[in-house]
Order: sequence, then structure tokens, then C-alpha cells
Amino acid sequence: MQVAVVTFDGFNELDSFIASALINRCREDGLEAFITTPTPVVTSMNGVEVTGQRPMEFVTEAEVVLIGSGVKAREVVADDRLIARLPLDPSRQLIGAQCSGALVLARLGLLEDVPACTDVKTRPFVEARGVTVLDTPFHSEGNIATAGGCLASQYLATWVMTRTLGEDAARGVLDYVAPVGENRETVERALSAVRSGESVLR
Repeated sequence: MQVAVVTFDGFNELDSFIASALINRCREDGLEAFITTPTPVVTSMNGVEVTGQRPMEFVTEAEVVLIGSGVKAREVVADDRLIARLPLDPSRQLIGAQCSGALVLARLGLLEDVPACTDVKTRPFVEARGVTVLDTPFHSEGNIATAGGCLASQYLATWVMTRTLGEDAARGVLDYVAPVGENRETVERALSAVRSGESVLR
């Protein structure tokens, strides 16, 4: 199973790298994430240049697509040609968005009947598109999920791991990366966020 972590110019390192790093700890179980970019090289909001692992067209092959956040999200959604390169299909793909990535999902029409989570700065722009924004770090309905706040990217990754490989796989990864002495709290916090996010409005 392949995961496309869509990463635009001006991206937030925490959003793209935390999700991809956690998911890639499941390689031996057949789940692998790739930084997917619209151009060969993208530059983060802090000036870090990254070479994409897969081109944007990879999103049509991936079983999971995560849309990362960044300072140029409003430019992304205003670019019709760029948006056209994201033919996502929630009937066969798990689709998630981190922070301002929710703005991209809204632009694609994937949040018409689905409330979303996003960051504080992006919230008014997502709401302006008619989307209800929740005051929670994670929410999912069916095959669509959103997370708000940079460190909530761990919840998005947890959702992907539990949906594709099961809760035990997610527990193993979270336990390994947890701060020493905080293993139980870290694992349970992430799993609880995903469980409660799935039950909101159901």
C-alpha cells in the first residue's frame, strides 16, 4: 500500500515529515509513504529544499493521499492547473489533509458534507468555502480525514495506520517514537484522538 504525502512549495516540515516518518515505520508490513511534489524540488516555509520522491501524478496510484500544509496554500487553491493534477477519489482512496491542506480538499469539493479540522490561521478561509470547522485536532468521516495543528499530524498518521494495518500496528509505531517514560500516554492519546474524531457527528 502506497501513501502520497502531497508537499507543495512553502510546505510546513512538521506536517509532511512527521506523517511520512511514522507511516514509513510500517514498510515491512507493506505500507510506505512518499513525499509527492508538483515540481522536482520544493522549498519549505523555512527554506529547506527537498527533492520529491514521487511526481504529482503518483496521487492516482496511491491508496492513501495526505495533503500537507504550507504558507502558500491559498496560492495552491487558486491555481486551476495545479488543482487539476489532484484527481482524488474517496471511493477507493483514503484521503487526509493537515492544517491548510483542508483548504485544498474544500477546493476539490471533498468537504461539501464533511466538517473539517484546520489551523487557526486557515480557519476563516476554509469557513469562507462553506465548510464547518471543528474545535478538535482530528476528524474523519468515511475515507476523508483532517487534522488541525502541526503536531496533530501524528493523529493523521495514526488514522492511516489503523485503517490500513490495524490498531496493533499503530500502537507499535507510536510506542517506539514516544518520549521515554511517556509511552502509554502517547499511544493512548493518539488512538483516543482518532477514535473520538471518528465518532463526532455520527
